[in-house]
Amino acid sequence: MKKISVKLGNRSYPILIGSGLIKRLTPHLLKAAPPSRSIGLTNLPVYRLYKNRLPDMPWIVLPDGERTKNLATVEKIYHRLVSLKADRQTTLVVVGGGVVGDIGGFVAATYLRGIPFVQVPTTLLAQVDSSVGGKTGVDLKSGKNLIGAFYQPRVVLIDTDFLKTLPDREYLCGLSEVVKYGIIQDERFFDFLEKNVSRLLEKDKSVLARVISRSCEIKAEVVSRDEREGGLRVILNYGHTLGHAIETLSGYRAIHHGEAVSCGMVFSARLSWKRGLCAKTTVDRIQTLLVRLGLPTDCPRYPRRDYARVMSVDKKSRGGKIRFIAVRRIGQVIPIDLTVDQITGYL
Repeated sequence: MKKISVKLGNRSYPILIGSGLIKRLTPHLLKAAPPSRSIGLTNLPVYRLYKNRLPDMPWIVLPDGERTKNLATVEKIYHRLVSLKADRQTTLVVVGGGVVGDIGGFVAATYLRGIPFVQVPTTLLAQVDSSVGGKTGVDLKSGKNLIGAFYQPRVVLIDTDFLKTLPDREYLCGLSEVVKYGIIQDERFFDFLEKNVSRLLEKDKSVLARVISRSCEIKAEVVSRDEREGGLRVILNYGHTLGHAIETLSGYRAIHHGEAVSCGMVFSARLSWKRGLCAKTTVDRIQTLLVRLGLPTDCPRYPRRDYARVMSVDKKSRGGKIRFIAVRRIGQVIPIDLTVDQITGYL
């Protein structure tokens, strides 16, 4: 088992990565919360697959999908917690992908003004990205993740065995976020991904262990230096400005998060090249790797005005401009301030 620390003073917590952790979930949870004071939150597909291996505690089971990530779902969970007599010493154990993790974290941050919670991510995307760093939230019809809070878990337990039952499409979505880490901070990691495409697609255990660990290390380092996105952390949004717009315009159904981010990363690289910030070879490397991994790279043909409308309510918008993440080279990105019209002009 590998341990990575997210260093945030008295809110620091470990990320534990290994195979078979679900079998030892209860002992790990004992360190974070007494089992008599824990309530689980998951979704229906995960519960059906793993209910016999989940800890013995009350479980709140949600429908699957991004379309459940809203305030109506949050209110239903609040009422269920009240009926279960959850108090401020109750720990919420969140088992699922990014949607469940975001909802569960937001519920934990706001119920009784904050209760402890534990992240047990079951998808590759959640394991390498959304379960780490304390970003929680839900969507509005007008935009993704517009309601939320920064709220850190007590521990993140990553069991790579969950990936055995992960649908291929969701697995590829996770690889999109993995590629992001190489682009924003680690060219050697990007090189490793280029050289191991076939092993990644085969879900080779040793390659997956390295990929998950390195992704978590990069995110933990960034979050430890900038918890609330005051500076450095903004680089984690690479590809997400357009990616979130694509998700919103698709109704959070037709296009999944990792697919939208893949398109957004290539778009960001092309924009960077056209503005003279990076070489064309950088764009080609990024697009080639994503295509080899089976991910989309061309933005859906929604009208520019629709892209502009959605991006105008982007959380990173300040003074009429968006903090857009551009590429200098593989391993280095920079924030630049662009208007929505400047961004959509490159579509």
